[in-house]
Amino acid sequence: MAEDEHYFTADPRTPFKRVPVRTNIWGHWLELTTGSGVFAQGRLDIGTGVLLQDSAPPEDARTVLDLGCGYGVIGLAVAIAVPGCTVTAVDVNERAVLLANENAAELGVADRFTAALPEQVDPSATYDEIWSNPPIRIGKEALHELLLTWLPRLAPGGRARLVVGKNLGADSLATWLTDQGYPTVKVGSAKGFRVLESRRG
Repeated sequence: MAEDEHYFTADPRTPFKRVPVRTNIWGHWLELTTGSGVFAQGRLDIGTGVLLQDSAPPEDARTVLDLGCGYGVIGLAVAIAVPGCTVTAVDVNERAVLLANENAAELGVADRFTAALPEQVDPSATYDEIWSNPPIRIGKEALHELLLTWLPRLAPGGRARLVVGKNLGADSLATWLTDQGYPTVKVGSAKGFRVLESRRG
């Protein structure tokens, strides 16, 4: 099994150990619980940090999707910073979904934040914005399938904000997304990562 593969499985085999993490996002301190078998255990990973640092809260959004949510940090930051917003968070990892929902309850936003497995999400739901640190290491074909499953759920005029490592194909992904009908530009860059913004016409 590849080093990171267990992050992208439904039920990781790694013994479950909860690990706390504390981070400040957009002026709000978030006390979160991470866990073994879930991406970025015990830390805010660099890519997610770049995405949040290079992005303002989506003040005008009413519905946001956190795609590949892990323990929920992106979607929870949005839910806290934008009180009028409802966040759906999705991950294939059952532990990630569990932790994200636990974190939402602890932060008092469980009424506006729901984490779920992909098959549990209403397929007719649309989103003003999609935010994601996508799982690049699942491979190009699987990544493309993932994005083409969820990007069509953007509402007309909606946008997606993605963070991708430069050396993991950020620029070629931007070109591919544009070719798929989602015009994509680089809106930020730091620590070897690109922040991409895709639009739905």
